[in-house]
Amino acid sequence: MTDKIRRLKSFEFPLAVEWAANEGWNPGLADAEVFYNTDPDGFWGAFDKQGMAAVISAVQYSSDFGFVGFYICRPDRRGSGLGYKLWQTVLDDSVMKTIGLDGVVDQQDNYRKSGFEFAHRNIRFGGVVHASAPADDDLFALAIDDIAVVDAFEQTCNLFAESRIEFLRGWIGNNTHTALALKGPMGLRGYGVIRPCKEGHKVGPLFAANAQDARTLFGALLQSRDNQDGKVYLDIPEPNQAARELVNDHQMIAEFETARMYKGTAPKLNLEMTFGISSFELG
Repeated sequence: MTDKIRRLKSFEFPLAVEWAANEGWNPGLADAEVFYNTDPDGFWGAFDKQGMAAVISAVQYSSDFGFVGFYICRPDRRGSGLGYKLWQTVLDDSVMKTIGLDGVVDQQDNYRKSGFEFAHRNIRFGGVVHASAPADDDLFALAIDDIAVVDAFEQTCNLFAESRIEFLRGWIGNNTHTALALKGPMGLRGYGVIRPCKEGHKVGPLFAANAQDARTLFGALLQSRDNQDGKVYLDIPEPNQAARELVNDHQMIAEFETARMYKGTAPKLNLEMTFGISSFELG
């Protein structure tokens, strides 16, 4: 039987998330639904007679920007060239002007051969954290009706490369996630989301105008957990020294890193306000 490459159906994508969990990526419990709904045409698989053999996502936020993730091959098909064939099929004919990814460091050279260039490192920190949140009258819970305000905040402050309304609809609107924000003179001055994962919780994104606001949001998000003793993860961009101080002060340990890379013109993101990225899979 000849290997076949096609877009994934919604009921097939959870297997890709399961593979990600097996690779130690620790996905969120609701990631499959939120990620797939962001761009149902952006998830691809290669199939052989045993079923799905390789996966990749190429989520398109607009014709100008997209993000690649979930690039995984079934263990018995690794080294067969199938994964690279899937990569070429999905990416070589892409109309997106700029594509980003968070890749493991030892794959940088392979990504560079496909036109991707290194931008910065993102580092995952983890630990059992007990943080308090200073009282702040500007702190409030985000709801589905606040998505336009959040999107405007991200775009005005250059926190994400493109408007991502559909992603935010699932990320903020999911009933297993907690999203908190700080009011600012022009709308928001920061916001963050915490979600339950296969192990513990992840905070992401964590955007704030300054270190104190980041600490306020981080503490409030941690206090919202049902299990205060579980492990917490935060993926920070290495150039943000204040984010490094945040994780160090909470004795969180670096567990692994990724290389943020772009093919095309790299967006000029405000990393000083980025204390935690949203995800390694969708940017």
